[in-house]
Amino acid sequence: MISAYIGFFGFTLFVIVYTVYKLRKDNFSTAKGYFLAGKSLTGPIIAGSMILTYISTEHLIGMNGSSYKNGIIVIAWEVTSAIALVIAAIFFLPRFIRMGLTTIPEFLEKRFDGLTRSIVAFLLMLSFVVTLLPIVLYSGAINIESVFDFSTLFSVPKSVAMIYMVLIIGVIGSLYAIFGGLKAVAYSDTLNGVGLMLGGLLIPGIALYEIGSGNILEGLSTVYDFAPDKFDIIGKPDSVLPFSVLFTGLMINQIYFWGMNQAIIQRAFGAKNLIEAQKGLIYTGVLKLLVPLIIVLPGLIAFYYFQDSYYETPDLIYPMLVKKVLPTYLFGFFAAVILGAVLSTFNCVLYSACSVFCYDIYKKTIDKNVSDAKLVRNGKLVSVLLAIISITVAPLVAYAPDGLYFLLQELNGIFFIPISSVIIAGIFVKQINAIGAKAGLFFGFTFYILTTFVFDVNIHFVHLWGIEFVLNFIIMFVVSKMYGDTVYIEKTYEDTSDKKWPLVNIMGTILVVATVLIYVLLS
Repeated sequence: MISAYIGFFGFTLFVIVYTVYKLRKDNFSTAKGYFLAGKSLTGPIIAGSMILTYISTEHLIGMNGSSYKNGIIVIAWEVTSAIALVIAAIFFLPRFIRMGLTTIPEFLEKRFDGLTRSIVAFLLMLSFVVTLLPIVLYSGAINIESVFDFSTLFSVPKSVAMIYMVLIIGVIGSLYAIFGGLKAVAYSDTLNGVGLMLGGLLIPGIALYEIGSGNILEGLSTVYDFAPDKFDIIGKPDSVLPFSVLFTGLMINQIYFWGMNQAIIQRAFGAKNLIEAQKGLIYTGVLKLLVPLIIVLPGLIAFYYFQDSYYETPDLIYPMLVKKVLPTYLFGFFAAVILGAVLSTFNCVLYSACSVFCYDIYKKTIDKNVSDAKLVRNGKLVSVLLAIISITVAPLVAYAPDGLYFLLQELNGIFFIPISSVIIAGIFVKQINAIGAKAGLFFGFTFYILTTFVFDVNIHFVHLWGIEFVLNFIIMFVVSKMYGDTVYIEKTYEDTSDKKWPLVNIMGTILVVATVLIYVLLS
C-alpha cells in the first residue's frame, strides 16, 4: 500500500509544482488576468481544460454505472456532444468573442436588459451550487474511499469517512479556484486530463487483456458475445435513453452545455484569439468521440465480471472494477488521477460561479465602479461561501434513486432548457423582447419542475426538454407581441483582426460524419 500513497502524492505534487511554475510570472490582481487568464489560452489548453471540466467522477462512476445496467445506449450523452461543439464553434463562439464577453449572462443584457442578465446569473449560480458541485464532490469521495478504504484504516463508519472526503476535496478544490484564477485551473486541468486519459484507458485495457488471454480485441469480442444486447446503440422506446431523444431534447441540452454553459465556454473566452478558441472547441469534439472508452466501455466490461449483482447499486460498479483489474502498485496513480478529475470540475465550476457573481451581480447591481482588486477579492470570498454550501449539500446526493448521472441530468433540466431557449431566441429571433425573455424563463422553470418532480407525467425527461423548449419559444413570441413590438436591431461587432480558423468548417464536417458513423456501425 506504500506504493499507492507514493504514487498518489507524487502525481498530485507534480501537478501543483508544474502549475505554480507556469504561472510564476502572471498577474492575478487584475480582473482580466484572474477571470480570463489574461486572454492567453491556446487551443490544446482550452480542449484539455474543457474535457476535464466535463469528465469527473460523476461520469466515471455515473456513466459507467449506467452503461453497466442499461448498455451502450448511454453513449448518446457523449458522442452527440461533438455535433454540439461544432455548432458552438461555427455559429455561437464568433459572436460571443467579438462581443468581448466575460460571462454568458452579459450577452443577455446586451440583447435584452439588465434584469434578464441578473435572473439568469442567479439561476446559473443556483444550478452550480445545488446540483453539479455537490454531485462532483460526493462521487469523488466514493472513488477515493474505494481505493484507499479510509473507513477501515481509521476505524470509522463509511458514511463518516465519506463526509471527511467531501470536506477535504472541497477545501483543496476551493484553494485551486480562489488563488490561481482561470489560468491555474486551465493548466492543472490539462495535466490532470492527460493523467485521466492514461489512467482511464488502463482499466478497460487491462481488463480486456486479461479476458482475451493477452489479446485485447479477443477480450472485447468475448465481452460482446457474453451480452450482445448490451451493445445495441439504438435505445428502445421504454429504455432509459430512447433513440428518439436524439431528435428532441438531447441536442438542445448538448448545444447549451457546450456552447452556452459558463463553466465550459469560459475557457474559450480566455483564448488568445478566435482561431485558438475555435481550435479548442473542435479538439474537444475529437476527444469526446474517444471518451466513451473511459466512461462507457468499463461499465460493459463490468457486466461480464459481475452480471446483474450490482443492479440495485450501479454507482458502485466502477470502483469494484478498478479494484478487480488494477494492480495494487497503480492504485496511488489512479487515485491521484481521480482526485485531479474531481478537483478540475469542482474548481472550474466554482470559479465560473464566482465569475458570474462578480460580473453579473456584484458589478452590475451592487458597485458599478468597483476596482479590479476589490472585484477579485470579493470573488474569492464568494468562492469560499459557495464551496461551503456545496460541501454541506453533497452528502444528500447519496439518496439518488436512479444513480448519480441521471440525477445530475434531471436536475440540469431545471436550468439548462429555460436559459438555452432565451439565449437562442436572443441570437436568432429579433422579434422577441426583454418581457418575452423573462416570461420564457419563468414558464420554463415552472413547467419542468411541475412535470418532472410534482406531477406524474409519463414522458421521458429528455422529451420534456424538447417540449419545454418549443413551448418556451411560443410563450416568448406571444408575450413579446402582446407587450411591445420593437424589433431588435443587432449591433455590428465585426473585427477583421479576429479571423476565423480556416479549417473550422472542414474539421466540423469530419466530426459530424464520424458521429453518424458511430451510430451506423453499432446499430
